[in-house]
Amino acid sequence: PSLCSLLNSNKFSLIGDNAFAGLSHLQYLFIENNDIQALSKGTFRGLKSLTHLSLANNNLQTLPRDLFKPLDILSDLDLRGNTLACDCKIKWLVEWLESTNTTVPATFCSSPGQFEGQRIRDLALSDFQCITTDFVVHQVLPFQSVSAEPFTYASDLYVALAQPGASSCTILKWDYVERKLRDFDRIPAHSAVHCKPIVAQEQLYVVVAQLFGGSYIYRWDTAVDKFIKIQDIDSQKTRKPNDVEAFQIEGDWYFVIADSSKAGSTSLYRLNQNGFYSHQALHAWHRDTDVEYVENEGKPRLIISSSSQAPVIYQWSRAQKQFVAQGEVGEVLDVQMVKHFRARREQFLCLSRYIGDSKVLRWEGQQRFVEVQTLPSRGSMVMQPFAVGQRQYLALGSDFSFTHLYLWEEEKQKFVKFQELSVQAPRAFRYVPAADVQLLLAPSFKANTLVYRHVVVDLSL
Repeated sequence: PSLCSLLNSNKFSLIGDNAFAGLSHLQYLFIENNDIQALSKGTFRGLKSLTHLSLANNNLQTLPRDLFKPLDILSDLDLRGNTLACDCKIKWLVEWLESTNTTVPATFCSSPGQFEGQRIRDLALSDFQCITTDFVVHQVLPFQSVSAEPFTYASDLYVALAQPGASSCTILKWDYVERKLRDFDRIPAHSAVHCKPIVAQEQLYVVVAQLFGGSYIYRWDTAVDKFIKIQDIDSQKTRKPNDVEAFQIEGDWYFVIADSSKAGSTSLYRLNQNGFYSHQALHAWHRDTDVEYVENEGKPRLIISSSSQAPVIYQWSRAQKQFVAQGEVGEVLDVQMVKHFRARREQFLCLSRYIGDSKVLRWEGQQRFVEVQTLPSRGSMVMQPFAVGQRQYLALGSDFSFTHLYLWEEEKQKFVKFQELSVQAPRAFRYVPAADVQLLLAPSFKANTLVYRHVVVDLSL
């Protein structure tokens, strides 16, 4: 006997799991003209004999993944008259319609706008943009810090963090098995603002920039497995260091310390056999806040931001083996930090400001800059672009509210808001690829230092 069930014109709004348990001989099921808004994934479990199913004229906006999987011999399915949203949650239905032998009369999308009125069967799987990403807390480091610098030494991954509150440069080592950062060593530094590792000629150096009591350079001594102080940095020049950048030009290693005191000067040091030697004084008396090394069209450049004038560009002169002032970046004053990124072939600068709006500029070569975007950033000390695979992000920190993560949209040539992170008073954001895990370190001046993990999410699953 063929079994038929009619559940028409009732006031159902939800049908739960195993709603038809025990009806394994049911062949026809009509649930029409109701106000059903949702079905559970296991609604049709156990209906092994069902050949005809109608859900016509309900209020279904989505269908749980693999809803029809238990219906082995379904020959007819009617979904007409529902308000189906053709988003990632229904991508599975498009795949199922391509492969099933079940007859399904034309069913149309109600939303989103671009698919409204289209037949679901006509949608291509490539129409669905279902891959998104997320930053989730991976590890909490129970201390405050103001800078984070990843480095690889002897095939291991480390991070150096400046901890002024704990009077140290803390070196953490990545544990590939546990997928965590672990304590490795500490360098005493009683007011550290930046701990910059430099791995040069198979030696590991750490430049320890301190606010008080001078700055130093340490070297890792493999004979005794510890850091040894090898030299002082001229305390007349470097009085209030703010940032350290290290780079190579024509095979030589250099580092530059941005100095934010009125009496000091931003200074360039060069490595030779015995240590780092003072090479050039740059930009005295300007209260410099940050320095960025940029190589553009094969020309090494430094961009130095300061609280007293617009950022200044220096270009390396091969003949003089020195940096030569080349002009300023626009009219933007009071820049806390200057960072650069590339998108396609273009080069961009990110200028973070504590009081005014932060800015993204496109660098058109020489002294030409075009403002691409202005981002509200009251209380921002850090604006860090970083790329994970093909995605270009921007982290904009704030002392007064959430950190905003933005994602670069190539078509619009601008950043769009992507996610908020709860970091108190961030002082840096540093992307660290650790084998199969992509990390974002967020040193905090007032709370724990957070390690986020970048995860890829498929919204259609």
